[in-house]
Parts: sequence; C-alpha cells; structure tokens
Amino acid sequence: MSHEHPADPVLLEQHQGLARITLNRPAQYNALSEEVLDSLQHILDKLAQDPSLQCVIIQATGKAFCAGHDLKQMRANPEHTYYRDLFSRCSRVMQGVLALPVPVIARVQGLATAAGCQLVATCDMAVASESTRFAVSGINVGLFCSTPAVALSRCVPPKAAMEMLMTGEFISAQRAQELGLINYAVAEDQLDQTVQKLADSILAKSPVAVRAGKAMFYRQRSLAIEQAYDYAGQVMADNMMSNDACEGIDAFIEKRAPQWRGT
Repeated sequence: MSHEHPADPVLLEQHQGLARITLNRPAQYNALSEEVLDSLQHILDKLAQDPSLQCVIIQATGKAFCAGHDLKQMRANPEHTYYRDLFSRCSRVMQGVLALPVPVIARVQGLATAAGCQLVATCDMAVASESTRFAVSGINVGLFCSTPAVALSRCVPPKAAMEMLMTGEFISAQRAQELGLINYAVAEDQLDQTVQKLADSILAKSPVAVRAGKAMFYRQRSLAIEQAYDYAGQVMADNMMSNDACEGIDAFIEKRAPQWRGT
C-alpha cells in the first residue's frame, strides 16, 4: 500500500498485483503541470521495476479526468527551451505508460481534453462514464495538439482524429466508444464496477503471458506484416516454453482451473 500524503499531485496505491495511480489536483481539473508529470514519471519508473505488478488503473479525483497541460504555467514560462523540455517530459510519461510491462486501464470521468485525451488514447484500455466529453482542443487557442495527435492517430481512424484535431470540438463518450478511443461508455454508477471487472480479468491470467503479450502487441504494430509474424512466432514459441503455458494447457485438457506460477 502507498504512504503518500493526500495533498500529493499524484497518488499511488498497490494491492495484490493491482496498482492505482490517481491524478490528485481536482481544483485544476488534474492538469498535467510540471509537478504532476514529474510525479507520474517517478511512479511509472517505480512500477516498471515491480515484478509483482499485474495491472494498473489510472484514475483522477474530482469532476474531470484531465484537462491537459497547465496553460497558466505554460504562459508563465514563454521560452522555446522550456516548451521543448515540457513536451519532451510529457511524451516520456506517455511512452512510460506504453512501456509498463502490464496493461494500463484509464478510468475516465467528466472531461479529458488535449493531453488528457492523449493519456486516454495512450492507455491500453479505457472505460468512461456516459457523461464524459473528450476533445483535443488546442486548435481553439491557436495551438495544434501535435503531441496528443501522436497517440490519438494511433488509436482512432485517421479521419476521425483529423476532425477532432482541426475542429477542437468535443465528442461524447458514446462517440469515443464508437471510434475506439475507449472500450466502454457506462452509467456513472457502473464505472468502478466495469473498470474492476476488466482489471480482475487481467489479474486472473498468467502474469508471464500478460507481460509477453503487452510488449509483443506494441512492437509488432511498428513492423511490416512479414516481420510481425516472424517476431510473433518467436514470442509465442518462447511463451510455450513457460511453466504457465504448460500448466494452462494441461489444466484445459484436464478440465480444471490452472494454478499460475508466474514463470
């Protein structure tokens, strides 16, 4: 379990293989300030080294999931080197989510805009309450959401991404689900239950297969199909040699529940 102070910008709680990362600046709509990014990076680095980790949930306190970058902080530092560093740090956090060895589920409420929408697009899976709205709205203040575009364009169809990026207009949770930005849009009172059900399903699986699977999934997407199949075959052969795969297949044949050892 965690020992963070309730006022920390990001909280971490861990229990039996499940980690919950909570954005904790509700009055600022959980904007990704320097402090939030630094805290997130520290937590991601820590979790990446945890062999007992099996699943991560990213959530937020208050009315909004995340309103993107802290615009007041950005305007207070009008220097190119500052902006370049800020966006690099944010990009490192996003890539840190992808690089975590286990699946990451976003639990989304209220609002996810600009870099907040980027974070949802980056997570492996996402569940949002039906009233949530999503936008990459930088264009409305003269700033094209270029870094959010990287995640968004890899998550939703190109024309849908371009429409969101060029108009800055909000889309509903229902539309976000149709586009594949989120997995489920659910009633607010079903949000925690739906997220927990997804997490529980992952926690019940072989940790070896889950870890091998996440790394493989993203790497193969960047390969041409022939190389992707060659790589996937190698990963699957390696996976077959694990104790968990032997146990899982034996359990299936013997019609019993498998006992995972994580090796």
